[in-house]
Amino acid sequence: MAILAAFMVPHPPMIVPAVGRGSEQQIQKTIDAYEQVADEIAALAPETIIITSPHAVMYADYFHISPGRGARGDFGRFRAAQVRFDEAYDRELVSELASIASEQGFPAGVMGERDKQLDHGTMVPLYFVRNKYKGAKIVRIGLSGLPLSEHYRLGQMIREAVDRTGRRVVLVASGDLSHKLQDYGPYGFAEEGPQYDARIMDVCGRAAFGELFDFDETFCDRAAECGHRSFVIMAGVFDGLAVKATQLSHEDVTGVGYGICTFYPGEKDESRHFLQQYLEGASRRLAEKRAQEDPYVQLARKSVEYYILHHRKMEMPENLPEELLTRQAGAFVSIHEHGKLRGCIGTISPVRDCVAREIIDNAVSASTRDPRFDPIRADELKWLEISVDVLGEAEPISSAAELDVKRYGVIVSKGRKRGLLLPDLDGVDTVEEQISIAKSKAGIAAWDNNVELQRFEVVRHH
Repeated sequence: MAILAAFMVPHPPMIVPAVGRGSEQQIQKTIDAYEQVADEIAALAPETIIITSPHAVMYADYFHISPGRGARGDFGRFRAAQVRFDEAYDRELVSELASIASEQGFPAGVMGERDKQLDHGTMVPLYFVRNKYKGAKIVRIGLSGLPLSEHYRLGQMIREAVDRTGRRVVLVASGDLSHKLQDYGPYGFAEEGPQYDARIMDVCGRAAFGELFDFDETFCDRAAECGHRSFVIMAGVFDGLAVKATQLSHEDVTGVGYGICTFYPGEKDESRHFLQQYLEGASRRLAEKRAQEDPYVQLARKSVEYYILHHRKMEMPENLPEELLTRQAGAFVSIHEHGKLRGCIGTISPVRDCVAREIIDNAVSASTRDPRFDPIRADELKWLEISVDVLGEAEPISSAAELDVKRYGVIVSKGRKRGLLLPDLDGVDTVEEQISIAKSKAGIAAWDNNVELQRFEVVRHH
């Protein structure tokens, strides 16, 4: 196999002495582990170093592979412009990876922003490597807002591209752990912070890569990690292979977690096709959940599937419950795929003659007209989780004290601007957060408190 090894490393600029100016000594264990990683890479003498970085060009629905002949960078923004890099890209490997993605209809390639400046998520690993090893071109790859399953798939494609070209390659998965480990840290403390660090170091220390899919997105957001998707790409590179993992260090003295592990491939192991296992498990779970869907969700699902497959809106089905045909109400249809939002559109108050038509129309809009996402494709239908929120009548309130983030949704209005947020959403734990998000959706400044508030209750159908 042409993938020689992979390395999980952090990227704090302060670890570079010219930046840290002595403060880097706080994380001496991390420095020592980084030096060992650089020694191991030098001993492997790869032709190419692939670096996945959270701070490279990033899109919500696309993986950016840096194009061109190469890029330069320095630590000038960290007051150390004298630490410079001038790196050449492995254009053949980049081309092969982009070609494989195109063949598979996968959203990755060299389109989009052409950033000629290296990011610090790339430069920090290179600082240590280049002190020990001057050889090797690089390939720089950004992350995306797509599900973890797609990051794993990209790892599989990286391995295929490496095998096709016959390159000797090491992969560096750049990423810090939680940024919320200490009250005195720059991002404060959240209980999910140390929980994330303990879990990720355990999982990576055992090379138990299938467990990477078990990290809930809300949990990761609350932990404020930045490397998880980078580690999942790395895991995909080793799909179907035994892996020898070694944990070199973990530190949290600055309030941010820094973990370093090394990974070396072994023989083929059919028990380690983790994406396949994850998808099989997800398919079973979704089948069980669909069997329990009530008529509201069944109607939304039928509307989505019919429109995606036939490109026209379906007729009203027969034998619907009377309440769907006689009641009028606003309704929101929310669609998730592999735990990530895939579309959500609805009506605050009724605009159709019954709830059923409200759901049929809003399901089509949520699946094809949410401006945040591309229209849902036919191959995604089997993975969709759908919920329907039927809204009660909105009532004006005099202050946020009359809200309850779990019970009430909120509507924030100023003039013609109006933003709505449903109640009981993952990751929204306070009324202040609820109002802030609703303001943002309305285009109202966060500091502007001269607004009108309304609250409403919903009946949520899963």
